[in-house]
Amino acid sequence: MVTTEPSPPPRTATARRRSPLAVASLLLAVLAVLAQVAHPLLSGDALHTTTVAAVVLFAAAVLADAARRFGPATAGGVLLVAGGIGLLAEAVGTATGFPFGAYSYAGSLGPQVLDVPVVVPLAWTMMAYPMLLAGRTLAPPGSWTAVPVAAVGLASWDLFLDPMMVAQGHWTWADPTPALPGVPGVPLTNYAGWLLVALVISAVLQRVVPDPRRPPRKGRPAGARGPASRPAPAPGPARARGSAELAVPGLLLGWTWLGSTVDALVFSGRPWVALWGFVVMGAVVAPTLAHWLWAAASMRRR
Repeated sequence: MVTTEPSPPPRTATARRRSPLAVASLLLAVLAVLAQVAHPLLSGDALHTTTVAAVVLFAAAVLADAARRFGPATAGGVLLVAGGIGLLAEAVGTATGFPFGAYSYAGSLGPQVLDVPVVVPLAWTMMAYPMLLAGRTLAPPGSWTAVPVAAVGLASWDLFLDPMMVAQGHWTWADPTPALPGVPGVPLTNYAGWLLVALVISAVLQRVVPDPRRPPRKGRPAGARGPASRPAPAPGPARARGSAELAVPGLLLGWTWLGSTVDALVFSGRPWVALWGFVVMGAVVAPTLAHWLWAAASMRRR
């Protein structure tokens, strides 16, 4: 017997049901941005505390967005996968030097687990989820090419992050050579390690986080869990509708990319960091934001 899924509720009812998480994710995202805006004005313990707070707020925002879009179980899966793999990689890294190179934390980022600050797995989480969505936006629907695109985007964030955190004294490298031109203090092995870990995290998240754009199997609509006869929505409108709902990931990706560029160039005096990060991270973030803005505009015209 062929069964069909019940019709979705009206859009207004869905919006009402999702509004608390939508408001929470947006509020947390704005607070995360404001905390990072304050960084150039702070120093010492105040800067360290604000750094940790920004990561916590950023991670909470993306998890709230994941819960809004895909449900609490998926949000928990994002935290478990990105945070768990990130913690494991960092714990192995501090103990053995693999895969990033030999380094140690200074103890300035709060409580630690396995010699890794608790905030560090949240940092992996806060960027892995929006970069997965970016990878899917730039890849064909359902394609695994989303994984390497997301991984490059995630690893490119460290072009900004590591020089800043080393300069602030949060961790140190035993041998910071060879390094990128113009970016002393961070070895090339670190970026290779980031890309490896980012590939693993992105590959697992690709399985954990549902993809509304994935082409349906024959006889099944996209996202269905049982047999059904209802046809899948047209790819163009469905893709635009899904992308138009990505305001929070878009805000956080855009702010991280452009805000980090301005910070490195204007406030921190690291023009090469600004150049490397702007170009490499921008290769993923810029076309993603362009598509999401186009999608939002398209949906407003409907």
